Amino acid sequence: MTETERLRAELAEARQRIDDMAAAHESFLRGVSHDLRAPLRHVTSYGTLVREVLQELPGQYPQVGEALGFLATMEQSARRMGLMLDGLQAIARAGRAPLRLEAVDLDAAVREARTELAAIEAGRAAGDVQWDIAPHLPAVWADARLLRQLLLQVLGNALKFTHGQPDARLAVQAAPGDVAGRVAVMVQDNGVGFDGARAQHLFGVFQRMHRESEFDGVGAGLALCQAIAQRHGASISAQAAPGAGCTVRLDWPAPPLAAQ
Repeated sequence: MTETERLRAELAEARQRIDDMAAAHESFLRGVSHDLRAPLRHVTSYGTLVREVLQELPGQYPQVGEALGFLATMEQSARRMGLMLDGLQAIARAGRAPLRLEAVDLDAAVREARTELAAIEAGRAAGDVQWDIAPHLPAVWADARLLRQLLLQVLGNALKFTHGQPDARLAVQAAPGDVAGRVAVMVQDNGVGFDGARAQHLFGVFQRMHRESEFDGVGAGLALCQAIAQRHGASISAQAAPGAGCTVRLDWPAPPLAAQ
């Protein structure tokens, strides 16, 4: 065996090990998510029954109101756990879904994502949200379905974290990447932002920059975005400051010349 053949064999073996580890990781996440559903259903189902029993008790029991308050906290935590399991399953699926790579029109992809987010934007006062989407966004080399998921998360976050901002501004820009054959896509908002020193934790599973009482979500959306970006050989990063908004940057492969 020549040196070149040996290196190719070692590379193939390393890739196989990586694939095996990814498959095992996905299987673990899928199994955990599935197995925890049954006890979670018991908590939510029996919580409803307990509430009905408590509400039938005579009003002279002062502990009933306190017990109902405890029950509400339990039910809220159970719903949150259900959302966390949904997030784990979405990340597992994104990590192993077959990639159907093609040249995807970023203009059209952003428009479609905005259409799906229209219900969120409709809950804001007229004129509260101003979009600045660069004309003629370039095509990117991506699986259209997974890219749609990523854009829904990133644009949805920009909308969410500008809530309460009377002049919310959201921008989508693109430029040639720092490396040839790459596209840099920036999604910028002027929302609440966060401590930029914690940006490296932003894409971890269940990592949150704000209290749940301020903004909903369980902290799985950007972890999903990172999983999708990594599948494409892309990267995702964020820059922010408290009260000064956030910029999410995607460094994404451009379509090969043959596909353009």
